[in-house]
Amino acid sequence: MIATLRNTILSVLFLAGAVAPALADDDPTAALKTAIDGPARTPANKARDAARHPLQELTFFGLRPDMTVVEIWPGGGWWTEILAPYLKDHGTYYVAQVDRNKLGAGGIKGYDAFTAKLKADPAVYGKVNVTTLWGDKFAIAPANSVDLIVTFRNLHNWMEQGTADETLNTFYKALKPGGMLGIDDHRGRTDKHQDPTAADGYVRQDYAIALAEKAGFQWVGSSEMNANPRDTKDYPAGVWTLPPTLRLGDKDKEKYLAIGESDVFTLLFMKPY
Repeated sequence: MIATLRNTILSVLFLAGAVAPALADDDPTAALKTAIDGPARTPANKARDAARHPLQELTFFGLRPDMTVVEIWPGGGWWTEILAPYLKDHGTYYVAQVDRNKLGAGGIKGYDAFTAKLKADPAVYGKVNVTTLWGDKFAIAPANSVDLIVTFRNLHNWMEQGTADETLNTFYKALKPGGMLGIDDHRGRTDKHQDPTAADGYVRQDYAIALAEKAGFQWVGSSEMNANPRDTKDYPAGVWTLPPTLRLGDKDKEKYLAIGESDVFTLLFMKPY
């Protein structure tokens, strides 16, 4: 029954254009491809496309250029370099940053670098609306105003902080009824109990789904586009042993480069009508 309901929801969303982009161009992904290939992106970020699959993932999440979108905790701006130029002419784009007051020296340095990145290129980033996310302490956008929230490899951070429930509730408040939530993160092993703090950076897919459903979301579907069966998920420095972090430095570096980036689940949820 649950699988049938989920398939029905997904079919309706495709027909409504909420999961597949409905652009006016003959090629419905043309504008997104242009943003992905565009000059706003740094060569280092483009080099990771083979591991992160931006075209496939954003298409799976149902991104359209006229949407109101919130990107959560952008880090250095890997996805921002795509989303800002894509949404600037027809959409509304929020970036929900981490609370700067909660950061240590290294985090503040990254936060300020991202802020400088936006200020340095107003032609690309001048319409980005910066808000703050820390549990349920801030509004990431006006209530019931957002078409799509996207968050990439962040759920484990909220679990570590003990704010996962509050964070997902904040997403639920911001989304319109029928709005979508796209999540990816490092996928944990199913033969191990989930550490509720995700100390190694890995989150079981079923655990992530349960957290979102607890907040009121309906699970629409998943994709294996970011799967990596070479990832054994048993490393001395957790997921950060693997690239791009390579926390162990040169120790067994070639081994970890051969494994590649982590095995990642990609999930889509809907706020019910």
